[in-house]
Amino acid sequence: MITLLDYGAGNVRSVINALEKLGATVRVAASPDDILTAEKLVFPGVGNFGNMMRVLHERGYAKVLTAYLKADRPFLGICLGLQALFDSSEEAPGIPGLGIIPGSVRRFDIDLSVPHMGWNGVNITKDSSVFAGLSGREKFYFVHSYHVAPEDRACVLTTTDYDIEFVSAVQQGNIVATQFHPEKSGGAGLAVLKNFLAPAPGGRLPRLQMGKTRLAKRIIACLDVRADDAGNLVVTKGDQYDVRENGMVRNLGAPVDLARRYYEEGADEITFLNITGFRDFPLEDLPMLAVLKETSRHVFVPLTIGGGIREYTDAAGRFYSALDTADQYFRSGADKISIGSDAVKIVENYLKTGVKTGNSAIEQISKVYGNQAVVISIDPRRVYVSRPADAAEQHVIETETLGPAGERYCWFQCTVRGGREGRPVDAVTLAKVCQELGAGEILLNSIDRDGTHAGFDIEMIQAVSDAVSIPVIASSGAGSVEHFMEVFEKTKVEAALAAGIFHRNEVPIAAVKTFLEGKTEVRATKKYEAI
Repeated sequence: MITLLDYGAGNVRSVINALEKLGATVRVAASPDDILTAEKLVFPGVGNFGNMMRVLHERGYAKVLTAYLKADRPFLGICLGLQALFDSSEEAPGIPGLGIIPGSVRRFDIDLSVPHMGWNGVNITKDSSVFAGLSGREKFYFVHSYHVAPEDRACVLTTTDYDIEFVSAVQQGNIVATQFHPEKSGGAGLAVLKNFLAPAPGGRLPRLQMGKTRLAKRIIACLDVRADDAGNLVVTKGDQYDVRENGMVRNLGAPVDLARRYYEEGADEITFLNITGFRDFPLEDLPMLAVLKETSRHVFVPLTIGGGIREYTDAAGRFYSALDTADQYFRSGADKISIGSDAVKIVENYLKTGVKTGNSAIEQISKVYGNQAVVISIDPRRVYVSRPADAAEQHVIETETLGPAGERYCWFQCTVRGGREGRPVDAVTLAKVCQELGAGEILLNSIDRDGTHAGFDIEMIQAVSDAVSIPVIASSGAGSVEHFMEVFEKTKVEAALAAGIFHRNEVPIAAVKTFLEGKTEVRATKKYEAI
């Protein structure tokens, strides 16, 4: 029996699914006594350090959790569940942690994008049964802006490099805690969980230093989901956002089946974009919630969901905040939520007032779940001008792709309503403001390149990625394996996303990974037979 401590923030469903896949029976702690009586305790945490500690104290968990840990009983902490073990965090000055391991939690002060997001390796600093059966060359999934800094290095189990070397896992007696997410790290992560559940007698991976670790470029499969003409949820794909062919919605497969296929083929993340749901009230869109729940039972890489993450008032007059809406998707298996058209409205309001109200969807969700949980999906199109002064309020670039009348300049106009309506705000400005409001990642699409197979819009991607310090995902236009290499060589993006070429098997994910190997850092995929 495994007891899971759920303090109410983040995607615990994936942790439960991973443990159950490995044969464990999971009990979610409903009271402090459940913690004291646990045989083994798992504490997955995401979001804000201060909010986590406040909830632990309010529910009476902090005192009993401290007693459990001081008794050196079996414990696995994940992400914020690692950081909680320390004395304090720069994320929440003045709010003490559990104080089990002397030291603090510090924000990354580096020149690279923050959060540190994606697949990175580990150097194992001491013998451990946690990594038994692994080679030590595996990559694990990280998503965090803060890292732990123990006063005594004796507790350090692994280190990872991201501009600096940081502690990525600790082990102190029966206490093990990782900064990476094993439940989102594919077969390698499941192997770590299996070793925690039932360590093999005598099975240990010795101290293993592989040299400086490197963050992998992510290959993301995107599934545009909507109801077809018969009312069934299907994966579809548009050409410049038009999803109909011969008058009918293109049906490229069932969402859960395709997501599972892409996971098995080596996708580093899966993104669901619900392109027609949530017209009236998102929490009534139960089929999409069901898709998330079922997918998270079989797919152990990060899942992002986009569509309708905003405030609502239902027919009975009950108000639901954007946070209420997002919470349902996190509880159903999502790791990140994507905000699209509503981000444009939020930014337009901010540009008028210059005031952070704290009430926008971006601010609400990032405050509770952390900025790494909020992705901004931008749908720009090119607007050509003869000279920069013709668009003085926008970020204008000189372009090598001339306009229809030979124009040498353009700006990237944000759109809403599925690309049908242009707005006066440009993509660079929108990305910068969203970062300031608390977003942790940008998904950068292109109406002009969508479905063209002409390659990513390098100029637009350069302009946006140079303007922000959070990760950027390149999207729209990929038609060959070379296009993925081009965007990684010519821009600073951490990830590239595609849809139609994967759905139609024109360019398989495995082919992209094979082509990139040896040219840029990618995650190698391996199936673990014992899992």
